[in-house]
Amino acid sequence: MSSQHPHPYYPLDAQIRGYAPNEATVLQLLTTASVGATCLLGGTLALVSLARPSMIKADRTAILWFVLSGTLHCFFEGYFMLNHDDMASAQDLFGQLWKEYALSDSRYMTADTLVLCMETMTVLLWGPLCFLVAYAIFTQSSLRHPLQLVVCMSHLYGDTLYYATSLFDHYVHGRPYSRPEPYYFWVYYFLMNFIWIVVPLYYFSQSMRAISSAFERAKRFDMQQKSQ
Repeated sequence: MSSQHPHPYYPLDAQIRGYAPNEATVLQLLTTASVGATCLLGGTLALVSLARPSMIKADRTAILWFVLSGTLHCFFEGYFMLNHDDMASAQDLFGQLWKEYALSDSRYMTADTLVLCMETMTVLLWGPLCFLVAYAIFTQSSLRHPLQLVVCMSHLYGDTLYYATSLFDHYVHGRPYSRPEPYYFWVYYFLMNFIWIVVPLYYFSQSMRAISSAFERAKRFDMQQKSQ
């Protein structure tokens, strides 16, 4: 069944049931989302600073990153996982944000199999793991770097697969999912997702160096013990 209102998504023949235009403006949506993110990060920083005033700035920044990632995965992407069949008509905050983002990737409006499965794994596995990494950093747990390595690898793999499948359909099958305006492709689709390649790559490299150094120290200690 076609939608009652012509939808703005590409490809134009995409089957999107019950589409209703957003009631809020883009500025209103982005402002509300920015205020929410600021409150989340500000509250987290305040709690960490109060509970662990001696924690170094780099670790505080890492906690903020993983708390933000975990929150987006579990709640924002969790919304998509639970409401993927009714996204086109949603008028709540998360629904309207998803409809705005979907202008750069209409697969979120059609409950595409790959996107739905990938987001479900993100919600159930990688979101909780992000919170666990943040807690491990806060408690200075020895599990911090092994867990951080796993979650960063999941981000790198997921984002690469996300880009690859969309661009393959675009350039090989001639089926674009993004509107033709450069803003939607470069800002929404490319830049917003590229952040989850750049930052995880940094923390992935950090964990690789930390684990490698730990093994080197253990090796030197073992050799010293044997030489005595």
